[in-house]
Parts: sequence; C-alpha cells; structure tokens
Amino acid sequence: MMSLLFLVLISVCWAEPHPDNSSLEHERIIHIQEENGPRLLVVAEQAKIFSQRGGNVTLPCKFYHEHTSTAGSGTHKIRVKWTKLTSDYLKEVDVFVAMGQHRKSYGKYQGRVFLRESSENDASLIITNIMLEDYGRYKCEVIEGLEDDTAVVALNLEGVVFPYSPRLGRYNLNFHEAQQACLDQDSIIASFDQLYEAWRSGLDWCNAGWLSDGSVQYPITKPREPCGGKNTVPGVRNYGFWDKEKSRYDVFCFTSNFNGRFYYLIHPTKLTYDEAVQACLKDGAQIAKVGQIFAAWKLLGYDRCDAGWLADGSVRYPISRPRKRCSPNEAAVRFVGFPDKKHKLYGVYCFRAYN
Repeated sequence: MMSLLFLVLISVCWAEPHPDNSSLEHERIIHIQEENGPRLLVVAEQAKIFSQRGGNVTLPCKFYHEHTSTAGSGTHKIRVKWTKLTSDYLKEVDVFVAMGQHRKSYGKYQGRVFLRESSENDASLIITNIMLEDYGRYKCEVIEGLEDDTAVVALNLEGVVFPYSPRLGRYNLNFHEAQQACLDQDSIIASFDQLYEAWRSGLDWCNAGWLSDGSVQYPITKPREPCGGKNTVPGVRNYGFWDKEKSRYDVFCFTSNFNGRFYYLIHPTKLTYDEAVQACLKDGAQIAKVGQIFAAWKLLGYDRCDAGWLADGSVRYPISRPRKRCSPNEAAVRFVGFPDKKHKLYGVYCFRAYN
C-alpha cells in the first residue's frame, strides 16, 4: 500500500503540463481563487411569515459574500428572482425578477409586488393586497456572474378550513370540480399544512376530502368506529393520491379575512331562496357564500342562532357561544341542509363588499 502511494506521488511530481493544456491550467487557477474568494450567500431571516387576505406582507431575503462585508463584488450585475413553489415542487411560478433598473412582475402578481431594497443587499419582496392564492412557499434566488444561492420563505394566511360537499351530496366531486367548488364559495382548496393546523385546533370530520396536492385525507380528533375505529389514535387520516378526473370525494376549503361586511338581514318575513337573493340585492349586498360565513364565525366571532340561506342553496347558521337550542355542545357553523328552494322559508345572510 505504501509503495503504491509512493508511485502515485512520484507520478504527480514528474507530470509535465501538455503544451496544449495551458487553458486548462488557467481554468484551474481561477477555480482555486473562486473557492478562496467571496462566496454568495442568500439568507431569509424568517422561514415563515403570517398575514391575511387583503393585507400587505414582506418576504425577507438578503444576500452577502462569505469573505467580504460588501453586498456585491461590483464586477457583475445582481439578478434577483422570486418564484412560487408548487405543491409537488416540480414546477415554479414566476413572481418577480429584477436586474439593474429592469423590473418585471408576472401573472396575478403584476402591480402588487416590488423589492423593499432597504439596503444594497436587501432582496426582500413586498406583496400588497394579499390574495388567498398567494399562500405557499416562495423562493428567493440571487445570481451574480457564475455564483448563485437561494432561500425559501413560507407565506401562511390566517384563516379557517372547512369541509364542503355540494347539493348532490357526499363524494360527488373530482379534483377539478373540488377546486371550483371552493372558488365558488370565496375560498381555495386547502393544503395539507392548513388541514393539519385545523386538526390541531379541533377540526373533526369523518368524510374524506381533496387537498391541493391531489391527496385525499380527513381529520379525526375523536376516534370512533365509522371513522377508522375507536381504538385508533387521533390524527389526519390519509387515503393517498387518487385519479383527479375519475375519483370523487368531498373537499376541504380554506378562506381568510374578507374586505366587506357579513350580516344576517333583518326582514319582516321568512324567504324562499330567490326572495333571499333579491332581498340582499335590494339591501345593496349579495347573498353570502359559505366561505364568508365560516370566516365571519372563526375570525370575527360572529354568532347568530337564525338559520339563513347562502349562495349555494344551503342553509346554515354560525354559533360562537354554544347554548341551549343553538349548538349546545360546541361552537360551529351549523348545517341545516339543502332545502327546497321554491317552497322552504328561511332568513338570509348577506355580504356587502367594501369599495
């Protein structure tokens, strides 16, 4: 073994550079200098940021050179690129790019995003008028010449997860229909992280529903026979990933704060569904959506014992203070059902958007 090592060392010492390898030798020298010189580092001071719909938020990102105190070397222009990571991490959605005086935002982010630039090494992104769709993980990438580095920041929205099934009944939505059903109710399809946080806060629901990554899951806080067995541990049950076109389940939706007023319309008589729609319009509002009643209940503590029509044809009422005859055992948005729109009479919940 020692003799072999000796031969290797002799070979290295006696090796002469080939006359045509001058460029390779030069490249080697540059590589060594780059390793010992300033190395670009991108850092997010916070890995998770919280906000709510309609608000403004700053996603932190700064860049440094490991062996210098300056932000950039001055030999190359700094390029900053922000993208949003998808749930499967295989694709990225362009959000914002900046290089020198050039600035460009993309898609729904146009006119809502810009760099904070509080210092020469600040690449933090400001997002204004937060939308539900803005929830997720964002990647900050800084490029200078041949060097680049990235940092990831998660944007979480304060809100509420709620289970949803259409008038047709349980397990009638494929994945794409589930996405649309949530959008129709002023919400988006929930992520696993959002469902998990809702479970930790006490959400218990035995029907399996789609999540944004295409999986089907449901949260159980009180194990029982129809829901995985009474001897199982509490948790989020996972059915796995199913065919988005053919498989049919319910859906878990997520909604956050809203820019408007949710209220029960005081009316002299009970109303059919069509009369309820017209009554809200006459009052300068629209009939409220399911996401809006959940947001008002969870985020604003709205409490009303009167059952009322909602936009999807369901009848519900929000209880924040459990009491006799009004959800005596728990705070919840109580579900009456999908009554006959033409003959059943109820009150109505309206929503008036702020201008």
